[in-house]
Amino acid sequence: MENTRLQINKVSKRFPGVLALKEVDFTLKEGQVHALIGENGAGKSTLMNIILGLLPPSSGTMVLNGKEYSPQSPVDARDAGISMIHQEISLVDTMPVYENVWLGNETKFGSTVFSQKKKMIEATGKILSDLNMDIDPVAPIQKLTISKMQMVEIVKAISCDSNVIIMDEPSSSLTDAELERLFSIILELRSQGKSIIYITHKLDEVFKICDSVTVFRDGQFIAEKKVSEVDKQELVNLMVGRELSDMYPKLDIPIGDTVLEVRNMNRLGKFYDVNFSVRSGEILGFCGLVGAGRTEIMQALFGLEPKDSGEVLLRGKPIPINATHDAIDNRIAMVTEDRRGSGIIGGLSVKMNITVAHLHSLSKYGFLNERAENEACKKAIDSMSIKTPSMETLVSLLSGGNQQKVIIGKWMLTEPDVLIMDEPTRGIDVGAKSEIYKLMGNLASQGKGIIMISSELPELFGVCDRILVLHQGRIIDEFLRGDFNQEAVMQSAFGIHTKGDAA
Repeated sequence: MENTRLQINKVSKRFPGVLALKEVDFTLKEGQVHALIGENGAGKSTLMNIILGLLPPSSGTMVLNGKEYSPQSPVDARDAGISMIHQEISLVDTMPVYENVWLGNETKFGSTVFSQKKKMIEATGKILSDLNMDIDPVAPIQKLTISKMQMVEIVKAISCDSNVIIMDEPSSSLTDAELERLFSIILELRSQGKSIIYITHKLDEVFKICDSVTVFRDGQFIAEKKVSEVDKQELVNLMVGRELSDMYPKLDIPIGDTVLEVRNMNRLGKFYDVNFSVRSGEILGFCGLVGAGRTEIMQALFGLEPKDSGEVLLRGKPIPINATHDAIDNRIAMVTEDRRGSGIIGGLSVKMNITVAHLHSLSKYGFLNERAENEACKKAIDSMSIKTPSMETLVSLLSGGNQQKVIIGKWMLTEPDVLIMDEPTRGIDVGAKSEIYKLMGNLASQGKGIIMISSELPELFGVCDRILVLHQGRIIDEFLRGDFNQEAVMQSAFGIHTKGDAA
């Protein structure tokens, strides 16, 4: 086909007991931004791993720039002009920015470590400057925010001067300003004739930045459409194979007594005078721009980070929280924002990930009761509707949505009274999101208090009973469900307007 950069023909991939891809076709043209969408587990990541040389196809062929393409490793893919921005941060946090950008490609800057270092710093600085990114090339990765780490991932992919760039949920951790910058970068790359595969669950981005869209479902090619010839509802129906008429299934749950109260909590440079409470059966939303202090407050509440002052009360009684075990012992649980970094243990099985926070109650005299562990794991898999070949499957092989369910299932075994959920639907598809919302409603109906941090206003409005808005480390507004208004909430988030002090 004329102007075709990459052609995938009838590619299948079999794993033991699972057909992950079934004779899928995919066409990427020169100078095209092509969206690839589908629910988690649809086969998108498997196909990308094949293109990158991380997995061999079981059958089918690939053609790159008119020639047969069969990479044996990511190095082969890079040498062929293909790079990828991964959804999950894959940087080495003990290295500075510049070393991460050129990792594996250092020799292009010379044969000595000294000459390499100087030239790599200069080259990294130039790319960052050209892209208008406010990141120090010598800054340690571990000192950066998640959104800036994501920008480094983008720089790393662009630095290879590839003709095919795969972007897997590149916007999932970006601020609005960074997102607009990303879109500008994509348009510039397209004007240079680069071809981009854009994987996203945010359909608004498909219509804003992409030329074409391909839909996968259950490991199969479903449809390819020009973006100008399709609407959002049609794409959703193609992805899930059914209509999601009730995306936010809000249950009518009576709100009970206060379960958790935070009084005058402070941490210098992070958050100030934080006061709030959550009640039994309530879903309390936290809204604010990236850097407003949402995650830092919850990390302090869960004992992941220290606080300078403040008091936490559980059912009216003060409780000391100086470490995570203090929170867990007091029946507080937290689903963290960084699913791969601090949520799951990728090298362990589904069973071990589910039971890891509950081993003390599954053991006697220091010996693990394997039968009790299996029963607990099966209960969590059934109650969370986790799709996995078996409980012994590596959790890293599950889709993002099912990994998230594993994390929630792990904490449910601790029988928490309060569940903190930090960006619980980040990077998962619309079908899995709907299941997470239903799960939150069911947990609230059991009398649990739920705190939800989200950057997506539609889901906050859809599932929350009350929303607190943060600006520069302070809670400045409170909105009750009947008063939710997108413009008012965003004004508060930017510090433009406040209704008064939040309760």
